[in-house]
Amino acid sequence: MRLLLPTWSEWKPAFRAPGTDLLSGLVVALVALPLALGFGISSGLGAAAGLATAVIAGALAAVFGGSRFQVSGPTGAMTVVLVPIVAEHGASGVLTVGLMAGVLLVALAFAGVGRAVRFIPAPVIEGFTAGIAVVIALQQFPGALGVKAEGEKVWQSAFDAVREFADNPHATAPVTALVVAVVILIGGRYLPKLPFALVAVLVATVVASIFDLPLARIGTIPAGLPAPSLDFVRLDDLTALLLPALAVAALAALESLLSATAADAMAVGASHNPDRELFGQGLANIAAPLFGGVPATGAIARTAVNVRSGARTRLAALTHAVILAGIVYLAAGLVADIPIAALAGVLLATTVRMVETASLAAIARASRGDAIVMAVTFFVTVALDLVTAVVIGIGFALVLAVRAIAREANLHQVPLDETDHLGEEHELLRDHIVAYRIDGPLFFAAAHRFLLELADVADVKVVILRMSRVTALDTTGARVLEDAITKLQHRHITVLMSGLREDHRRRLAAMSALPAGGDDAVFPDTGAAITYARRFLPTARRAH
Repeated sequence: MRLLLPTWSEWKPAFRAPGTDLLSGLVVALVALPLALGFGISSGLGAAAGLATAVIAGALAAVFGGSRFQVSGPTGAMTVVLVPIVAEHGASGVLTVGLMAGVLLVALAFAGVGRAVRFIPAPVIEGFTAGIAVVIALQQFPGALGVKAEGEKVWQSAFDAVREFADNPHATAPVTALVVAVVILIGGRYLPKLPFALVAVLVATVVASIFDLPLARIGTIPAGLPAPSLDFVRLDDLTALLLPALAVAALAALESLLSATAADAMAVGASHNPDRELFGQGLANIAAPLFGGVPATGAIARTAVNVRSGARTRLAALTHAVILAGIVYLAAGLVADIPIAALAGVLLATTVRMVETASLAAIARASRGDAIVMAVTFFVTVALDLVTAVVIGIGFALVLAVRAIAREANLHQVPLDETDHLGEEHELLRDHIVAYRIDGPLFFAAAHRFLLELADVADVKVVILRMSRVTALDTTGARVLEDAITKLQHRHITVLMSGLREDHRRRLAAMSALPAGGDDAVFPDTGAAITYARRFLPTARRAH
């Protein structure tokens, strides 16, 4: 229990120099406000529910979570899961599901399940992320077109919205949504630190009010948070809500841990505690429904804004929640006039920024199997739901991984490797050169342990990766290898490779995972790599 609770040491830097974190929290709050309103409306519980989630869950996750950069609140991925729950069980059902999911997340934290996220292959992550983006975009069709629509699945609702709009076309709502989205995308590209989402929504609200445009508005929301209550819990419904709660808990865990991992990659020297992250998200989801909030997760986009705005400690995420609470209590009347079409434009822009086409293209080029896993995960996400998509995607990835390992399981009688340089180990260490031999498969189930071991190397100038005994290399392994090489090179350590198979070289090249210098840093054997290091990198010898 002690390992899951906050400590004074992680807050001391915040109180010594709070300025940067306070400013970052303000920037994140400005970005989060329209997203919280939009996702609250999309979930079916309304804008007030989105704000309550951003405030309550955002504050608790900031204090108790496992990442010092994580920003939590309502997200598009969670909205996708909540829409059918609202349709079947109503608002009280969603609140109960959130509460049950929070309890499940706390249990998962105590069980130490948080570390399991590292076993999810990269194609599955990319596939369901792209699928989420499409689903969120489809959800915005009714709001962006200014019509009401019906449909059990989001694609059915989007089709119904298009049909309704075709029967009675009008330009005001779609033009508003389009202009807001374009302003956010173009402005964010050239001035990424400015909160263009908030600016675009404010301008749209003012213009709509001055010219009395026929746009649906958010409407009145309560000025403040309601008193905490458990009146929504109905014991008779708990059994029926167990499966939805499992789905919400699984998604909350998955998205939060992926977001925390992404934050670690963006910040030098950052490392989150996955089990504590589940604990913090569990407490956040237990508390949010008591105040009428929807289930929450770590938000990748808002977390990225937090890191890029210069956040150093948890104070930034906590500040974001406090500022949003001030808006709830002091400016609720202004929020009521925001056009729904403007918020739809914000979320449409968000979906465009969620999809990294370069990453998708790299995976598609690297391997046909990984491309299939990514495509299957994507289509199942859009057609069915996220949890099913992740399960099916992991299943496909496991089958392909076992198939790849089976192909490599051959028995050969081989002569002793005369290029083995184990006898020179001490001399190499004196020269600050170290050689690592990677044996066996480098794929999604083993890649992260390899990264941790390799990234910890110290007091060296040159690292030689001996790749001749790598039996299998998938896209996740290539990404982790790229991450390890980048971390070493960031510390001014030169990385060389030897014995790299041609098919592995092609995959690493497709993923841009070769060391600096590309093919010039790849040698046929370890001896050639050592000779190059000693002859052309004299700083390695002088360092001693």
